[in-house]
Amino acid sequence: MSDMRASTIDGIIRRSARAFGSRTALTFADRTWTYTELEEATTRAATHLLSLGVTKGDRVATLGKNSDAYLLAFLGCARAGLVHVPLNYNLTGVELEYLVAQSGASLVLADPELAPRVTDLEEVEVPVRALRDADDSLLSAARSGEVPALDVEVGDGDLAQLLYTSGTTSHPKGAMMTHRALIHQYLGCLTALDLSADDEPLHVMPLYHSAQMHVFLLPWLAVGARSTLLEVPDPADILQRIERDGHRAFFAAPTLSVAMTNHADFAGRDLTSLTKAYYGASIMPGPVVQRLQEKVPELGLYNCFGQSEMGPLCTVLRPEEHAERPDSAGRPVLFTEMRVVDAEGADVAPGELGEVVYRSPQLCEGYWEKPEATAEAFRDGWFHSGDLVQVDEQGYITVVDRIKDVINSGGVLIASREVEDALFSHPAVAEAAVIGTPDEKWVEAVTAVVVLKEDVTVEALLEHARTRLAGFKVPKAVHVIEELPKNASGKILKRELRECVRG
Repeated sequence: MSDMRASTIDGIIRRSARAFGSRTALTFADRTWTYTELEEATTRAATHLLSLGVTKGDRVATLGKNSDAYLLAFLGCARAGLVHVPLNYNLTGVELEYLVAQSGASLVLADPELAPRVTDLEEVEVPVRALRDADDSLLSAARSGEVPALDVEVGDGDLAQLLYTSGTTSHPKGAMMTHRALIHQYLGCLTALDLSADDEPLHVMPLYHSAQMHVFLLPWLAVGARSTLLEVPDPADILQRIERDGHRAFFAAPTLSVAMTNHADFAGRDLTSLTKAYYGASIMPGPVVQRLQEKVPELGLYNCFGQSEMGPLCTVLRPEEHAERPDSAGRPVLFTEMRVVDAEGADVAPGELGEVVYRSPQLCEGYWEKPEATAEAFRDGWFHSGDLVQVDEQGYITVVDRIKDVINSGGVLIASREVEDALFSHPAVAEAAVIGTPDEKWVEAVTAVVVLKEDVTVEALLEHARTRLAGFKVPKAVHVIEELPKNASGKILKRELRECVRG
């Protein structure tokens, strides 16, 4: 018999079904699910997974674009006591192989068109089953039939997911997230982000990424909202849907917000139904925030900051705080304790740079089969984030950079974000990333990589930068490319940029 005090992820759906019953929970493509239907489908999905030969504690990887089937795979794993492993659907070859092998997955669920990426792997052999669009898929099994009795005891201390870090500087690490950690995360999201049942949220970012799944979709399901899920984020489609369907809330990574505000339809669409817009996953350029505020003056903007190991939400800057602290990432959410420390672990004074460290019940248990990396990050009773920030006297942090991305030029530390913002403010620049490259004189040279939306000379960009930056911060070189390498959560892969520039 299950512990009557346990609070598991699938328990959210069970409770919502009892509370909201026939209310619409989710719309995807031409399918609509009530809360009761979603609850029943979760049990069928769990039963289907166990029928495929996996047992409690096994890892089940999922390779798919957004769909109702993807959500049911996650919920079904939770109910069956399986550990869900979300895979970036853009990965192929050795990168995909690494995640499947490192997680020790016993089964992969995949969209049919993506399944060959797994079956063609040379070093890994793992059963692959259809996630959707097939008669024997998980979705087909979950949609109809009897709701079977399920005899699996799942506790809130059990692992629910291996949440792999973005791997922007090294191989991804699997953060071991328990049911208990994610439930605490959901409570923090509900209180900090003002999520409510009448928000009519539009979900557009990939569900395999922790922010869309754990900061938004699951918490909104917990309070009875009617969620609309898109397979992929298309700027024109999103703008049209907000105008047509009256969505009141949505989350977008900064790269998507850039694309939306640069789109030809942005000026002409009526977006006044929006009352809440959430951004995060990487740093939002200041000019984009300004465009959104000018377009919808009553829009409440929430800056969400965090990382995979924390589930991921750590701090939030709320709408009423944006005017006074537009560059801040806010203060800690419920259940999160935060400090900013120097290299010796001592608290820094307000305004000084330091690493942000955390303690929280939403923190992961460590990294899957990586004891050395776990010991390095979890030390002195705190989780060390690797983020370089400033903190003010009221406890608001401003993110300066990833510690590994700070550029050491001639012994002076330069934050890449400051240089990126200066370049991005030029009207011809669509995107900008700044890295340090080896230099005999300066140790590291400030090097910019930009994507343009109209023709401009490199010298014009440098002259623009000189009007906004101290001389030593102005890039020594600017490279123009067609597209910045990113993962699907919108984070720029600076390790790939460094390899590209050096090559």
